[in-house]
Parts: sequence; C-alpha cells; structure tokens
Amino acid sequence: MDFQDFLQYVPKLIPVELPADKAHVKMAPLERIQLMKNLDLSTKKPRIAAVMMLLYPKDDKTHLVLIVRNAYNGVHSSQIAFPGGKYEISDADFRETALRETHEEVGISSEKIEIIKQFTPMYIPPSNFLVHPFLGISSQELSFYPDIREVADIIELPLSVFLNDEIIIEATLSTSYATNISVPAFNIQNHVVWGATAMILSELREVLKITFEKKDLKT
Repeated sequence: MDFQDFLQYVPKLIPVELPADKAHVKMAPLERIQLMKNLDLSTKKPRIAAVMMLLYPKDDKTHLVLIVRNAYNGVHSSQIAFPGGKYEISDADFRETALRETHEEVGISSEKIEIIKQFTPMYIPPSNFLVHPFLGISSQELSFYPDIREVADIIELPLSVFLNDEIIIEATLSTSYATNISVPAFNIQNHVVWGATAMILSELREVLKITFEKKDLKT
C-alpha cells in the first residue's frame, strides 16, 4: 500500500474498537487459549513492558518493522518481536517506555514517531510480563541502527504482505512448556512468528482490515 494513501485512513483507524481476545485467539496456541479463559493477573503480579508497532514508508510503500532477538539463555531467545522492553520507573508512562525502547533497540528517536493508538495489553506466561502495545507512525523513511547486544536482525515487512492471508500457517514447535505442538503462526520472510507477537499482530491486522473496509480501500 502506498504510504500517502495509508495516511489518509489513519483518522478512521483511531476510533476502531479493539477486538482484543477475539483477534488474539486466532493466533493463540491451544494452551494459551485455556490460560486466557482462567487468567487472574492479580495473582501473577507481572512485570510491565511496552512495545512499538511502527509503520513507516520505504520506497513509498507502507512497512512494519520487527526485530529478530539475539540468542541468549532465556525463553524468548532468537524470537521475532517488536521493538520494546521493560518499563522503568523513570518512564512517565508506558508510551514513553515504548518510545525509549524503540530508540535503544533500533535507533529511531521519539521525535520521528507519532503514537496514534494503544492496543490491548498482552500477558506472556513464560516470562510473566504484561506487554502494552502501541501503534506508531513515522512519516519519513527510516534507517535502523540495531543494538547488537539485543537485536540480531531487522525485518521490514510490507503492509500488503502482512495483510495477505497466505502468510498464516500451522507450525510444529517445541516451546518452554511443550514438545512438538502445533501452533498458528505467520510465515514472515522465512521466520515463524508465533505466540504473543503473533497474537498482537493479529489484533493489528483486524483493526487495519476494519479500517480499510470502512474506506472501501483495496490493499
């Protein structure tokens, strides 16, 4: 999708009601669905994080940036994620967390990003984090400078590819809680994107599609 065309529909995107669990469940592993039904966050006392779903122009087309995390001794080693990270008490709010972490992880300063919408928080059981996703837009082409301590690679995903149902797959994976399970996932540039990132992406897809349908716009 041309970026200038996309910008025309941002005002229609902002008031769209978030589908929340209705969207999340489409890309949730079976075990996660069961947990969502019985989740009581008051007993979990999760740590807080925020991530940025950043849309921007590249060659005049709308793109979404994702990161490949470095390999490390942890549950999210080498996974695909959004730029983002842990809330710090020095952050004024979760929006500032998302902006700060985006700057730290991929080198994009907050002055280049306009946050237009907060999405549904996502609880991540293996790491006990409650993640607050934000949708941000940059009106200029971006050069990414990944933090080599945390980011192994950058994925620049065209919005037209992201909205194509052909990237939705079933994958067999071994996770922190099960071996050889089948999970819904996205095939993004030969990366299997599943779990919390896929569930957040699912809500973003739903909101974008609702917006474009209202505008009768073909993507």
